[in-house]
Amino acid sequence: MPKPLLCPPALLALDLTGKTIVVTGGNSGIGLATVEQLAKQGAHVVLACRRTADGEREKAALEAKGLRGSVEVMALDLADLASVRAFAASFLATHGALHVLVNNAGVMNTPAGKTKDGFETQFGTNHLGHFLLTELLLDLLKKSAPSRVVNLSSCYHDIAQGRQGKIHFDDLGYEKHAYDGWDAYAQSKLANVLHAKELAERLAGTGVTAVSVHPGWVRTRLMRSSMPLWMQDVVLKPFFRMAGMIEPWEGMQSTLFAVLAPEVERHAGAFFSQVGWYREKSANKGGWPLRSPNPQVHEPGVAKKLDEVSRKLVGLA
Repeated sequence: MPKPLLCPPALLALDLTGKTIVVTGGNSGIGLATVEQLAKQGAHVVLACRRTADGEREKAALEAKGLRGSVEVMALDLADLASVRAFAASFLATHGALHVLVNNAGVMNTPAGKTKDGFETQFGTNHLGHFLLTELLLDLLKKSAPSRVVNLSSCYHDIAQGRQGKIHFDDLGYEKHAYDGWDAYAQSKLANVLHAKELAERLAGTGVTAVSVHPGWVRTRLMRSSMPLWMQDVVLKPFFRMAGMIEPWEGMQSTLFAVLAPEVERHAGAFFSQVGWYREKSANKGGWPLRSPNPQVHEPGVAKKLDEVSRKLVGLA
């Protein structure tokens, strides 16, 4: 496995004083590492998470280390659209600007299940929750331009444990076909890529730049549906590390590049990838940006169709 891509040190020294940034799922893993780095650089970071007690504990730990910026914890459950709307309403009532929205939170390879609104768990949480959140905050992002939307996807939007990523427009919720956790994960992560692509096309000229990223195979709680975390973190850690697993501070590198690098504005809608596993071996070394090997990403009309379907599902049509 190639060595992880790392941000140029100059980006991690930029002064973000006066910038307001929302990071979903900011209470653990890549999200928490991202919150810490951006707050160190002077930003006001809203740590949006479902378990606010965990968020407050992590906020206190970060503040004890010393921050140039500040951290605020707000409740957000992406598997509940009422919670998404409540978060957006509260944020808009208390904040006059939003410079970056990092759609970081997610679940992976979950058992068959439904969100509170009846959507397949992974599609509903990873895509539809973030889709609605982005739409509700879009006017403020435009007002705050130049601004960015960064969707955390995965190399698994291409191939996930042998399942090819595809948007099943005829059966998004696996009502007609047998549920497969990895196939559903691939679908949700492909939706993240297509969402960013459609946003970029729609927002051309507004000063809002939307992109998607693959953070790498990162040692986080995301694996909890696939194996006990103690297996990942203790027993198998040295073997996984040799196979390419990286730590959260390495996993945040693609996110930080997408948030901070000036040249990202020239690549609206693009996919920025840490090292990974793709159907095309040449893509495994990653790239900022990287052309996705998944053909459905480049199929005309797919991103627009997903946008239209998503609007109807979340009640925006």
